[in-house]
Amino acid sequence: MSADVLLAIAVGIGLSAACGFRVFVPLLLLNLASRVGYMQLAPGFEWLGGEVATVLFVTATVLEVLAYSIPGLDHLLDLIASPAAVLAGALVSLSVIVDLPPLIKVALALIAGGGIAALVQGATTSLRATSLLATGGLGNVLVAILELVGASVTAALAILIPVFVIAALGLCGAFLVLRRVVRRRSEHHTAA
Repeated sequence: MSADVLLAIAVGIGLSAACGFRVFVPLLLLNLASRVGYMQLAPGFEWLGGEVATVLFVTATVLEVLAYSIPGLDHLLDLIASPAAVLAGALVSLSVIVDLPPLIKVALALIAGGGIAALVQGATTSLRATSLLATGGLGNVLVAILELVGASVTAALAILIPVFVIAALGLCGAFLVLRRVVRRRSEHHTAA
């Protein structure tokens, strides 16, 4: 596998993770990067870089950001955003990964792209529910702002510094493994 393919996969995974925070922010940033010639989209996905897509993604991003700032409505949106994040994660992965056989590309987009978007979306939904219980929904505006920042920064880093995505995923994976080991040891010592 060439370095270009690995970088494209990193971009796709990073953008997919950003879709878990906000569905339309990464699509908008990908659109803008494509429009200025910074990103090349895979054949068949050139429409993501078009003028109509820009208008749609700007409109959808503004509406999504505003809607998530309204306590109560944010929870209703999660019912729609969860499957939409998975679809958007797979879409952005498919749109940037080139030079792979179609079956591998689709499988990678669904598993890695859709999967990472689902994980991030699940975590943000859980955080919002915790915030609702702790603050009666008033803290959800702060959560919405953090999600917007997370989506923007993650998508920008995925596009501008895809190697960072690989490093960040490695660190997150190492953290999760370490956490699991510590929990098992703790459970083992308390059981003994």
